[in-house]
Parts: sequence; C-alpha cells; structure tokens
Amino acid sequence: MQADQSDRFRPPGQDDLVIVTDAAGVVRDGTYLLRDIDWRVELDERLVVLGPNGAGKTTLLNLAAARLHPGTGTVDVLGERLGRTDVFELRTRIGLSTAALADRLPAAETVHNVVVTAAWSVVGRFREGYDPVDEIRARALLEQLGVAALADRAYGTLSEGERRRVQIARALMTDPELLLLDGPAAGLDLGGREDLVRRLGELAFDPDAPALVLVTHHVEEIPPGFTHGLLLREGMVVAQGLIGDVITGENRSKAFGLPLVVEAGGGRFYARAA
Repeated sequence: MQADQSDRFRPPGQDDLVIVTDAAGVVRDGTYLLRDIDWRVELDERLVVLGPNGAGKTTLLNLAAARLHPGTGTVDVLGERLGRTDVFELRTRIGLSTAALADRLPAAETVHNVVVTAAWSVVGRFREGYDPVDEIRARALLEQLGVAALADRAYGTLSEGERRRVQIARALMTDPELLLLDGPAAGLDLGGREDLVRRLGELAFDPDAPALVLVTHHVEEIPPGFTHGLLLREGMVVAQGLIGDVITGENRSKAFGLPLVVEAGGGRFYARAA
C-alpha cells in the first residue's frame, strides 16, 4: 500500500508535532529576517513567541501559517512540507488572527457574519449559503469569547478589545488544528488586555483546543496555561523550551539588550528594568 504523501515528510516517530522547522531562514534584500531556526511545536502545547521589534516574530508566524516559504532550510506544518504541498488547502487547517487580516474585515458587516464567513474563507457575506451547523458554531464561539450580545452589531462600531475577541472567534470558526495569534492584546487598555488574557487562558486550559502559538512583545500579555516559549533577537533564537526556563530576566535581557527583571506569580509574568 502506498504511503500517504503527507507522511513522506513527517519526521519518524513525531506524529504529535504540528510545526517543525530545520535551519529555516528568510532573506529579504540580502538581510536575514530569520536565520537557522530549529523549532518544534507539539499538538498539546501553548507556546508564546517573544522578542523586540524586528526580531522576526511575525515572519516566523507567517511561516507557520503557510503564508511565507523559507529561503533556506525546511518548514513542516501539520505534517506538510512547505514547497511540496498545496498551501491553500493547508491554510484551511490553520486558524490565523493578525492585524493585516483584521484590516480586511468590512466595518459594516455584522459581528455574526464576520465570524461565520470564515467557513467560506471570505471576509464579507454575499450570496454564499451556510449550513445550520455553521451558524450554530459561530454563535457558540461568540458566546465563548464573551461577545454574543454583539452578534447583530456592525463590526466597525465595536471597541478595539471587542474586535480582537471577534477576530479570535473567526480564527476558531473552521475548528483548526493550529491557532496562530499575532499580538492579540497589542494596544489594548488595561481592562481590555486583562479580559482578553483571561479568555485566552481559558482557551489554553481547554484540552480540546488546538495547538496555540501567540506572538507578543510583552510578558504581561502571556495568558495563564501557556506551556512553552521561544525568544528571538535579530532573527535568531535566544532561548526556547518550557516557559519557566525561557521567560527569565537573563534571557529577556539578552533579547532586549538591557538589564531586565522578570517576576512570576499566579500563572502570569511581569517585567521591569533592573
């Protein structure tokens, strides 16, 4: 019996890996945005990617989202080797929330439609039809993210914190195997940030939730329940592994180029200048 093509590129004995990069690099105009990235994410992990501006965090997330190909090395996502698979099909298995995608959402569309249209991979409802199960799932996700009461509101009338929760609901609409969030709490006020962090913590603790990768600049935005970390500087890995081993003052100081103190408590992290 011929092996399924997707299995040809999956490392032997590593069926639980959702992301595998080996010496992966991305070069633009002769400059490395990422260099020699060796990275593994397992099915049950909740992982945060941190680093200063220009560290390569969003570039790495775009590799994991199959929206960018490596210039050097290899990248496997959900058992598929980038460059040897149909990325459009692969992307249907990945939930993604980024600022670039958020900017494409129509301000006049209802909140419910913003979420349910992800089932067709479109950003505005037109003449396409949706099964009752899709409508039910969209409502359930809005309820889970605490914005069910806003379902009939125009998306453009929401606060920034409410929009972020709707964007995450949309990313979850297709029941993805991998969820990627780029700076979901960036720019939110304290109340909005803490509400979102709490809800992401609930998602992190949900055993039925997909593998989750979150990108942020700030350790204060790491939700409880996150298990692993990856710290970048100038496109290279500073540290990776269990979150408590990665999010330390020493590692953060290396990544950000200034002395920092990191404190932990209640499942959260806090940083300040030394």
